[in-house]
Amino acid sequence: MRYGDKVAVDGLSLTVERATITAVLGPNGAGKTTTLETCEGYRRPHRGAVRVLGLDPVRDRRDLLPRIGVMLQGGGAWSGVRAMEMLDHVARLHAHPLDTGMLSERLGLGECGRTPYRRLSGGQQQRLGLAMALVGRPEIAFVDEPTAGMDPQARRTTWELLDELRRDGVTVVLTTHYLDEAEQLADQVHIIDRGRLIASGTPEELTRGSSATVRLVVDQELPVDAESALRSSVARWSTEHGVGVRSISFGSRTLEDVFLELTGRGLGHE
Repeated sequence: MRYGDKVAVDGLSLTVERATITAVLGPNGAGKTTTLETCEGYRRPHRGAVRVLGLDPVRDRRDLLPRIGVMLQGGGAWSGVRAMEMLDHVARLHAHPLDTGMLSERLGLGECGRTPYRRLSGGQQQRLGLAMALVGRPEIAFVDEPTAGMDPQARRTTWELLDELRRDGVTVVLTTHYLDEAEQLADQVHIIDRGRLIASGTPEELTRGSSATVRLVVDQELPVDAESALRSSVARWSTEHGVGVRSISFGSRTLEDVFLELTGRGLGHE
């Protein structure tokens, strides 16, 4: 996919398995949103082929649309429409929608159901967008930054809902700039940078085989020279300074460590 002279998606090839949660990660401008929008049929690739449920998202759009749910990175509702009015409207567009009251309660939309969309907080807009994507009982849900702007409780509720969808056989494809979210939820992770796929695997596969990290917990305030002393020898330093070591825990690198090693850049919104 090109935008003028810029190649946004460059020979990217990946497969998403049914009834899984797949995370597509990448720095700002890596091509994540463009990739999802191509799968959703909003953009026609300049080269290559895309198939979703065996269908071409552009040529077979009429047949594919009833089978997928799409949560855009932003927007998707009229400025002045009330939250529940919008959700009810989208529900009526589907043959066998989920109960909007149940979905609203699950995603905590009850307190803002009569609030115009433009007055919703960022997190409330995200929750409404997710509800709109799921109300039609999709076989595949494409969700772009599903928990951006949400408070911790709403974020956890969203995680639980996405996990339930997977267990019910729904395929979820998401982008997120929260690497702990991908590590917690995803069965498969694809990392892209500058439009190309640079790594794929489960979170465990991607974080395997690295040096361990050590976390030290002590029972008093550390002196100013503690950092340099710890580097030479934890045991010797603790003896010299009379600090009782309560615990030392070892752990492998995180998905964030892998991401930074591969891209040299942090995540962000496109």
